[in-house]
Amino acid sequence: MVATCYSMGIYGLEAFQVEVETDLSQGLPAFELVGLPDTAVKESRDRVRSALKNCGFKFPVSRITMNLAPADKRKEGPVYDLPLLISLLKASGQLLCGIEDCAFLGELSLSGEVRPIRGVLPMAIHAKERGFRRLFVPAQNALEGAVVEGLEVYPVRNVPQLIGHLRGSEEILPAKAVLEDEPQGALPDFSDVKGQAEAKRALEIAASGGHNVLLIGPPGTGKSMLAKRVPSILPDITFEESLETTKIHSIAGLVPKDSSLIRRRPFRAPHHTISTAGLSGGGPTPRPGELSLAHNGVLFLDELPEFSRSAMEVLRQPMEDGTVTISRVNGAATYPCSIMLVAAMNPCPCGFYGHPTRPCTCSPRTVERYLGKISGPLLDRLDLHIEVPPVEFDQLASKEKSETSAEIRSRVNAARKLQTQRYQGTGVHCNADIPPSLLKECCPITGAAEQLLKRAFETFGFSARAYERVLKVARTIADLDQSEKIESVHAAEAVQYRSMDRKYWQRN
Repeated sequence: MVATCYSMGIYGLEAFQVEVETDLSQGLPAFELVGLPDTAVKESRDRVRSALKNCGFKFPVSRITMNLAPADKRKEGPVYDLPLLISLLKASGQLLCGIEDCAFLGELSLSGEVRPIRGVLPMAIHAKERGFRRLFVPAQNALEGAVVEGLEVYPVRNVPQLIGHLRGSEEILPAKAVLEDEPQGALPDFSDVKGQAEAKRALEIAASGGHNVLLIGPPGTGKSMLAKRVPSILPDITFEESLETTKIHSIAGLVPKDSSLIRRRPFRAPHHTISTAGLSGGGPTPRPGELSLAHNGVLFLDELPEFSRSAMEVLRQPMEDGTVTISRVNGAATYPCSIMLVAAMNPCPCGFYGHPTRPCTCSPRTVERYLGKISGPLLDRLDLHIEVPPVEFDQLASKEKSETSAEIRSRVNAARKLQTQRYQGTGVHCNADIPPSLLKECCPITGAAEQLLKRAFETFGFSARAYERVLKVARTIADLDQSEKIESVHAAEAVQYRSMDRKYWQRN
């Protein structure tokens, strides 16, 4: 007799159904596990054996063959511990109830406790799509899976509790999703920043349109301080964006324990020693990297020239396409990475190149080599280049209150609302994502503004990509002014944010 129960697997961002089959036959006692399991899955045999005995069940003394179908897909991780145990109980006659509409996920301890796993949300979504009505998951993952409507997600703490529920002697109540309108915990506020009105304005534009930003200036001028306050002015995250972000964080095991969805746009700030795989994602089975973990949010790279050249160059294609594809022998996984990149850097190794009062101790060759670490193609993809100058003493000592993040955010939300209405049904979320096919239609421009952009194009030698990005930034500035057309004042401000590279990268 073959007993069957169901589980789920995951590869990249996509889940798939796994059928756990168990056959007990005569012969020398053995426990064979087939179906392309990895080491963690093979070790499930010992965890299942100990959990059964320590929970008061009998371990069958016979030849046990367990198969994880489909056999051509690699199974990874401890997620199959719980379904293997259930299937074994069914095959040995210790569990007689029907479980045809159920799926099981979870890692087991040797004592029978059910431990949390990664990737519950995408697996729960797939379980619903495959017609399952009940999903049994570790208690710590239940809120995450409960987001899926039409699927009853049961939090399981240990094996006796689960078996009692299946037999009808003990009831487990389905989990209910916790959806907070406003996430708890205050973010750093822009009112803490003294001076730097121009930089604040540029970051407001960047947040409104989802544009990439480069902050450049001497040490101690507030570049990192400004960047860390960007999340406080980002537009409200939509339910669809929240669900997509949570799926990625679920696979990485980073979903908060007391919440069903990530309701705040992510802010990721990896150290400059990060590898290319850490940034883009990787591993034998591709896992999301920092680029994907920052999806729908901000990726902050402080001290940009200190990152390895290969790490910086891996940003280019994902910044353009909004996805990153990781190819391995077993297959390829594609993760979304629609990010707002905020990068900060000093103008030279000592940090004081171009400083109004402190002399730079670097030679021209040293400065050139330092700036040369940022390639032209990468610089071209940064929409706004912002100089962050030293703050004057009067500004630091001033008791005048600066504008709060809430005030800035209200304008950002108003501008983003216009963009949502404009791009409805196109798949575009913000101005930074406008495809070339919609650029002319979505960016109506006055004759004066067009002439200004033409002169700037010829004077600064903009590439076609740079021109498009200037036009998109001008569209965002017009949205902040609630203007249907791009006026010359909007175009002039957008061009201003592309001229900073001529000061530092004159050789280009």
